[in-house]
Amino acid sequence: MDGNRDANGNGHGWHWTYWLLILVCLVTFCVPFYNRIEPMLFGFPFFYWFQLGWIFVSMIVTAYAYYATEQSDKTR
Repeated sequence: MDGNRDANGNGHGWHWTYWLLILVCLVTFCVPFYNRIEPMLFGFPFFYWFQLGWIFVSMIVTAYAYYATEQSDKTR
């Protein structure tokens, strides 16, 4: 059985790219890791530019997970 198919053959099973989505969430939940001022970037404390950077990282990871798990059957 294919790793991203359930028992009925539907493509709604678990895919390895979901781990990337979980990783993005876990990093943003670890606030004590990035709750500091230094190093500053263009006058912004680390706390703010780290969060802003993760917005772009999560956008890329989400798009990658979407296209990696999208069903290839477009016959509808």
